[in-house]
Amino acid sequence: MPVSMSRRHFIGAGTFGLSLTGAAGSAAEKRRPNIILMVADDLGYGDLGCYGQQRFPTPHLDRMAASGIRFRQHYSGCTVCAPSRSALMTGQHTGHTPIRGNMEIQPEGQAPLPDSAVTVAGLLRHAGYATGAFGKWGLGSPGSSGDPNRQGFDEFFGYNCQRLAHNYYPWHLWHNKEKMVLRENEGDHRGIYAPELIQKRALQFMETHRRQPFFLFIPTILPHAELIAPEPYMAKFRGRFLPEKAFQGVDDGPNFRTGGYASQNEAHAAYAAMITYLDDQVGAIMAQIRSLELEENTLFLFSSDNGPHREGGGDPDYFGSCGPLRGNKRDLYEGGIRTPLIACWKGRIKPAGTTDHLAAFWDFLPTACDLAGITAPGNIDGISYLPKLLGKNQQGHDFLYWEFHEGKSTAQAVRMGRWKAVRQSSQSPMVLYDLNADIGETKDLAAKNPEVIATITAYLKTARIDSAGWPFKP
Repeated sequence: MPVSMSRRHFIGAGTFGLSLTGAAGSAAEKRRPNIILMVADDLGYGDLGCYGQQRFPTPHLDRMAASGIRFRQHYSGCTVCAPSRSALMTGQHTGHTPIRGNMEIQPEGQAPLPDSAVTVAGLLRHAGYATGAFGKWGLGSPGSSGDPNRQGFDEFFGYNCQRLAHNYYPWHLWHNKEKMVLRENEGDHRGIYAPELIQKRALQFMETHRRQPFFLFIPTILPHAELIAPEPYMAKFRGRFLPEKAFQGVDDGPNFRTGGYASQNEAHAAYAAMITYLDDQVGAIMAQIRSLELEENTLFLFSSDNGPHREGGGDPDYFGSCGPLRGNKRDLYEGGIRTPLIACWKGRIKPAGTTDHLAAFWDFLPTACDLAGITAPGNIDGISYLPKLLGKNQQGHDFLYWEFHEGKSTAQAVRMGRWKAVRQSSQSPMVLYDLNADIGETKDLAAKNPEVIATITAYLKTARIDSAGWPFKP
């Protein structure tokens, strides 16, 4: 069962309280901090300059890392979108969180979070935060129990459905319960690039709520396929990444702009252009924080929902998108689940920091609760990493756990200290890697370490609870 937070919560909360409520603290310091979390879509561990990317620059994210702290062993909630986001919202890993796979609801949306779900947005809203989500949701169709307005967000703008979020010039977006038809994109027109419109709404949210604590969640669709960027960004990279890769996609018919990826003859240039566009959006958010004079009262976090894709012309091998890691999206090897995490907060987080602290998506909820000064639920798997951000003593995880349901059998992975275990089914042998010595997961050490295998095997018997929607497939 999920671990009780009775001990874990107060480690982080106590540290934070001492840091902000001392006699010398100013009124600004005592105000609860704003929290901005931006999550890229299918961005690889090696896709940023500060994580080793050399083919194209990411100056704004690199400056963000230089002004804050960069996690080197941070993990997403899963290796595909919906379960990863469910883990993020609920603070529970995929053995406990309600949504454990991508499951379509027609004509629009995915399997919904239940009314019983407790989300980080709901907790923060109850604590007096203004809450907004701008980008891709994927956790419940419009009007369902998983609708973002029913899961703690005061305002939502963007794609409800992650399948429709494949398309960058959509026919409609959602603003709360209002379906906004984009006339400029009618037919095959490309009048409004959705990330631009979504970014404007996110910046407006910051402006509107600048005088109260806010939680701004930006689950951008960049750089998920389809591979399309505005022409000024394409022009920066055209002809630079030869030989180019062409992709023949869906340019008309019933699947056009209903989830099918558009054709792209310059997939390499498009991928670099999309990450550059994303990097510029990070720069604009940081500039907005400065212009609103909120730098000293805003924690800004940046991460990715899983590893890089091979869809729509994606070519992670060409760009080294996984860095030294093995695997990609839909793998439980490191390349599918280890993702960047950058955090900056002027005056609170020391510049140019790095950490090997093991953290995962389910740690965000208790971290946000610590920031807000509220108690996290008792049935979560996360541990607040706020102490690590502030340079204090940090509690660690005994285990991190993932399961993945898209194959014929349920795959599982466990991280225990330096050890990483993966098994493709309950009937297949468990492979074991020493990530301190073998980050690329090339040498199976299971036979040489039976005691480690025994410990992980015992843990797996208690790591999950059954789910009717995602039964364990042996």
